[in-house]
Amino acid sequence: MDPEAHHVGDGADAARAAARDRLRAAVVEVAPVFGFTVSYALTHQLTVALVLALAAAAGVCVYRVVRRESVWRALAVLGLVCVQGALAAKTGQATDFFLPNLVMHSVIALANAVLLLLGWPPMGLVVGLITKERTGWRRCTVRRRAFIKGNLVILAASLAMLAIQLPLYLSGQAVALGTADACGLPVVALSALLGWRVYRRALGSHDCGTNDRTNTEISLPLERTLP
Repeated sequence: MDPEAHHVGDGADAARAAARDRLRAAVVEVAPVFGFTVSYALTHQLTVALVLALAAAAGVCVYRVVRRESVWRALAVLGLVCVQGALAAKTGQATDFFLPNLVMHSVIALANAVLLLLGWPPMGLVVGLITKERTGWRRCTVRRRAFIKGNLVILAASLAMLAIQLPLYLSGQAVALGTADACGLPVVALSALLGWRVYRRALGSHDCGTNDRTNTEISLPLERTLP
């Protein structure tokens, strides 16, 4: 068996496993948003909704610590919910609880689009970090194009969510916005899995090592014929 092919296969498995882990994490991370949205829909009391959101965030934090995940990752959700709660409490507007997420998603979508235009699909960068390949995939035109196609799926999902969330925020529909926001992380995670499938389909049976050697063997005689 070709060791390089075995390494690529292991990398593909690692990237697929990372996408699935991200989907599971997204389901857990929506607990504070879900708690805030449901409690506000039932009581229309901002204070009650904030208390339940903070309690849910604390629960997520404890859950991750018990599972021996990264402490910083465990504190990230709690810290974000604290920022969201402080902003909503200061303005008195329930929709402002979702503003940090909205801004963050907008920045990520913009950066995603810019990197795609520059030929650096974020999906390729993330997979390169997971597989320890770094940016080696950029040397292969087929893989670079496949990553771009897969990344377009993720970008389309992000833009679709923003197209739904922005009008809801501007019109002050907190419950509908919370529902959309709770669906946001799972949708993005699912789009990552779908994007990975698109990447694999676009890649097909392409083997960088074999094709690179073949291209080199073909190009050398041609170069000798050039003046």
